[in-house]
Amino acid sequence: QVLQVESGGGLVQVGGSLRLSCAASGRTSSSYPVAWFRQAAGKEREFVASIRWSSGTTTTADSVKGRFTISRSTAKNTVYLQMNSLKTEDTAVYYCAAGRMYDSGSLPQNYDFWGRGTQVTVSS
Repeated sequence: QVLQVESGGGLVQVGGSLRLSCAASGRTSSSYPVAWFRQAAGKEREFVASIRWSSGTTTTADSVKGRFTISRSTAKNTVYLQMNSLKTEDTAVYYCAAGRMYDSGSLPQNYDFWGRGTQVTVSS
């Protein structure tokens, strides 16, 4: 069983930064990805970025590329999402989840062990 807890959300102004953390107790295969998703009010859950524990290989959605960076600390069993140059459209609840398979990709249905999420609100 894997338990993941997100933290670090909050209220920030346009252009500001936040760093989200996803602390995991337990882990699926180290070659499977851990991902960040987000869900804005009234919208579907959207892939943001993913990283593999073993290699550190990352994948980032085009909508946040160049602004968001995913990283991990194997010692702390924690995945981070550094978010810079935030925009109002980044406002959402951000979730982390563990991939079910090596090629979990960007589909939410390919991920398990969802955290409860952390709210990010970007104000103008």
